[in-house]
Amino acid sequence: MAVTSKRADSAKRPPATKKVEQRQASMELLLEASLRLFVSQGYRATNLEQISSAARLTKGAVYFYFRSKEAVLLELLKRVQLTVVDKAIAVTSAAGPTPTDKLVAYVHYQAGLGITHRDEVLLLILMALEFKEREGDVQAFIATLYARQCAFMEALVRSGRAAGEFRRDVPTRELTSVILAINDGTFLEWFRRAGMLDGRDLVRALRSVVLGGVTVR
Repeated sequence: MAVTSKRADSAKRPPATKKVEQRQASMELLLEASLRLFVSQGYRATNLEQISSAARLTKGAVYFYFRSKEAVLLELLKRVQLTVVDKAIAVTSAAGPTPTDKLVAYVHYQAGLGITHRDEVLLLILMALEFKEREGDVQAFIATLYARQCAFMEALVRSGRAAGEFRRDVPTRELTSVILAINDGTFLEWFRRAGMLDGRDLVRALRSVVLGGVTVR
């Protein structure tokens, strides 16, 4: 009866609704395949044939839904923005009450992404390196994301200094860069040595190093 009911519900759905669902499902397959390939072998080394093959769709499907490989990457980066940047800022801002509490929240959220959205974090880091010297929409989008991260973290560092919680012997911009670099570097090392590193121990080490290097004892 359950199977019959599902078939009946499917048959009742308008053709337009089915097309929308099929379109969305195909786009998700292409994006998931692209994410894996861009992270594992890089943007330049990935072509549309590989993406369509990995998604088990035709090459024409990539052109139909996205028009180009760059458009695929930009769509992925928009999703990265929501998860890796926007939500990180929201979670950190909501933490408190002290700047140290907010920094701890930031570190823990980033660490959690290593489990739930590791490839998305790596995509942003790896594409930032690959597109550093290539002008265009991708480079501009990535630059905007990093500028927003830096501005937010610089504001947090300044508030920590004003509260007497963060060290003052290193310039704000440079201290911010070190915090972000430690975070990105930890993800890269986790990626390179996934079979040798324990995620929980790595998170503890990340928290210890960041807080020990930033806060006043």
